[in-house]
Amino acid sequence: MDNLVRIPTGVRGLDDLVEGGFPYPAVILVAGSAGTGKTTMALQFLSKGAENGEVGLYFTTLSEPTQWMLRFASRFQFLRKEDFGKLIHYVDMGHMVRRASAEDLISFIDDKIAQYMPQRVVIDPITVVGNFLGEEYRAFLYDLTTDLKNWQATTVLTGEVAPGQMYPPEVAYAADGIILLMMEEESDARRKYLEVLKMRGTNHVTGKLPIAITLEEGIVVLKASF
Repeated sequence: MDNLVRIPTGVRGLDDLVEGGFPYPAVILVAGSAGTGKTTMALQFLSKGAENGEVGLYFTTLSEPTQWMLRFASRFQFLRKEDFGKLIHYVDMGHMVRRASAEDLISFIDDKIAQYMPQRVVIDPITVVGNFLGEEYRAFLYDLTTDLKNWQATTVLTGEVAPGQMYPPEVAYAADGIILLMMEEESDARRKYLEVLKMRGTNHVTGKLPIAITLEEGIVVLKASF
């Protein structure tokens, strides 16, 4: 019997691949190149939590003002605008990333989590931090993932991958789960895929599966049994 607590991912078809949802608490890496749907999945994850009355905390490392985020998010029908500022809280930490130490970054994240006490956390994208921390980055990731799980939350870290790279290795070693989002050229079209590469304590489905991204639902796993 599965004795792990699980929470729904918010992505139609994904829960069936991972025994009902993401482990709670856990740190999940969602990795992919630009345009594969990483931020969309992160928003679906937070939206599903809000639907269930759970608090979500969205950290952006890109110095994007709240209004820009809301403008992007408003295109998706699965998101309720009224949840932002009430159940989904947006925190711009881009200014911190450029100048703070690893210890200061974790303290900043801790302070915000203590303020809102979320059940779901997103850091999007975590890989930007590595550009500024250098040799401190790997130790920072270990400390961060341990810290996040101690807060009793499930966290989604999005990670940008370089050409030819499957996932950012520094983040992957510290994560409890890895979901890959891929875009491949096939004939005259670009098709998108999802693969659950790793999920601790979970008998997950393996292999890449086609996905669609719509404004109505966000990412949907396309599989005949769903």
